[in-house]
Amino acid sequence: MAYIRIDQERVTETGAAILTGLCPFGAISGTRGNLKIDEHCRVCGQCLHRDPCHALTLMEGAPQPAADLSGWQGICVFAEQTDGKLHPVTLELLGKALELAQGRMPVTAVLPGVDTARAAGQLCQRGAERVYVYESAELAGFDPMRYAACLADCMKKVRPAALLVGATGMGRSLAPRLAARLRTGLTADCTGLSMREDGALVQVRPAFGGNIMAQIVTPKTRPQICTVRYRVFNAPQADIYVPGEIVRMVPPELNMGAELLDVMVRAQEQDLTEAERIVAVGRGCREKQSLYLASRMAELLGAQLACTRPMVEEGYFHAKKQIGLSGRTVKPKLLIALGISGSVQFAAGMDQAELICAVNTDPAAPIFGIAHFGFRGNVREVLPALLSRIEKTGGTVC
Repeated sequence: MAYIRIDQERVTETGAAILTGLCPFGAISGTRGNLKIDEHCRVCGQCLHRDPCHALTLMEGAPQPAADLSGWQGICVFAEQTDGKLHPVTLELLGKALELAQGRMPVTAVLPGVDTARAAGQLCQRGAERVYVYESAELAGFDPMRYAACLADCMKKVRPAALLVGATGMGRSLAPRLAARLRTGLTADCTGLSMREDGALVQVRPAFGGNIMAQIVTPKTRPQICTVRYRVFNAPQADIYVPGEIVRMVPPELNMGAELLDVMVRAQEQDLTEAERIVAVGRGCREKQSLYLASRMAELLGAQLACTRPMVEEGYFHAKKQIGLSGRTVKPKLLIALGISGSVQFAAGMDQAELICAVNTDPAAPIFGIAHFGFRGNVREVLPALLSRIEKTGGTVC
């Protein structure tokens, strides 16, 4: 475990005064000859970069011994909410937690924020055995340090074996800070989860550009933390479980030396992950006429236009429109793939669509292996006939 060593002989009176004011966590205290760094240190490096005395040294330390894992039981879900409304990924994670637990271990949730009653009730109705609520005016807006303090407090008191976090903007900001506080492992952007008999959480995520699917475990520390993509798992049904218990927790010290002054809401955009109909284009759709036909199809179907990674790299689309392991994971009712070969990276982001139609000139293209309907041919030749059919049927493909 990394730590910071102090060479007391190098510390001057002025240097000690400067160093005690540098740490954003208040971990440095004392005077010349008696300077100390306590357990609040996050090894963030602020003091190392601005040390006027050159008295501080980062030490890697000896390998951390395996912790006693026997006291860590169950699966906990971070309940992400904004203005009292749960993010859908929370319920998906809850559904997966229930599946992994199989009734053998408790499934809980931790919910920080304000006006949490509605969100807590939803979690109880969907199968959470207990919902640990941290409610405070200081949690009104998302602050990663305050939220991390609440989750760290919950993990130490509840001691779940695993914590599932949504791979959203909030989750990706929160999870690394929490893992650093708890000195445990974190696997980001998982696309699959399973649990071994010994309680080890197998976290599956793409590696080496999506060429392999790595299976990662955290053998020596708890909790096992992972972030999981939205639209990967299914949410549990409501009202089929015995209602859970809401446990009100006392928030820890939330004075982080910063104050949230205002929250500016960004203009609403169409979220590709929420689309029920998608028309996706690949390199076989780069010509101007093909892109026009694809756009026309999306317009007639009331669908969103999306793309593969090469189309983003070549500047045709913004990265927010990319489907795949390095883009968005979608689960629409209808997805039409135009000029897309169907690589593993792309398929992993859309193979859960209810109905997949593909158009490609190559009969051996992998996309035909997952498509429910396929059209062999050039997009410029096939789409006019499809568009004519859609116009006649009032927005349906078949």
